[in-house]
Amino acid sequence: MTVSDLSPRPGPPALVLVAHGSRDPRALTTVRALMDRVRALRPELSVRLGHIELDEPLLADTLAALGDTPAVLVPLLLGRGHHVKRDIPEAAAAARAPTRVAGPLGPHPLVVETLHARLLEAGWRRRPASAVVLAAAGSRDPDARADTGRTARLLAERLGVPVVPAYASAAAPTVGEAITALRARGRHRIAVASCFTAPGRFATECAARAPWLASAPLGAHDAMAALVLHRYAQVRETPVTAAA
Repeated sequence: MTVSDLSPRPGPPALVLVAHGSRDPRALTTVRALMDRVRALRPELSVRLGHIELDEPLLADTLAALGDTPAVLVPLLLGRGHHVKRDIPEAAAAARAPTRVAGPLGPHPLVVETLHARLLEAGWRRRPASAVVLAAAGSRDPDARADTGRTARLLAERLGVPVVPAYASAAAPTVGEAITALRARGRHRIAVASCFTAPGRFATECAARAPWLASAPLGAHDAMAALVLHRYAQVRETPVTAAA
């Protein structure tokens, strides 16, 4: 046995949840609750939180506090867009220790499982002429809109009713426009499914447009905690490729 055999093995990289941030205080409470569920599932992991903007701790400060500890950043975002493609990778590149970035949470069947659960909590039952508007933040990035569309299709398969993606900003249709289009198709019992990680202005505004019922944001659901760990594991299982 050599001295190196007696040296402690390095632990797994820290898992950093990357939230957008919001002026709504419920958002921080929600992402902290989700972080607690992740910790409960994997108590051996160092699980941290960092925000892109508006809330503390900011992502840069979280990474600075980790020092030489490697990390995997898991965006609490539901599709590809500017934050996933630019802001978060740039923060990872500026970190002192090796830091990798996981994919966004959606689209994924576990997101759909949570959407379904939140609709049931709000009183959803499949009825004649029912339909759902999937309300998301919106982005000018076509990949982000494609991801929301994929989530809408998966939810439609789960519910057995039409599901139309709609957006709070930067993309069309709006929630109101989607509701109008569904009514023109003879759908008069329309629910709004909140495809947001946590409460905030966009989620509140979209829910207020619901003509029947609106579900709560995804929040600290067990399926979301499992999905965070799945995205973390995907990065751990992917070999690091050397730069050309």
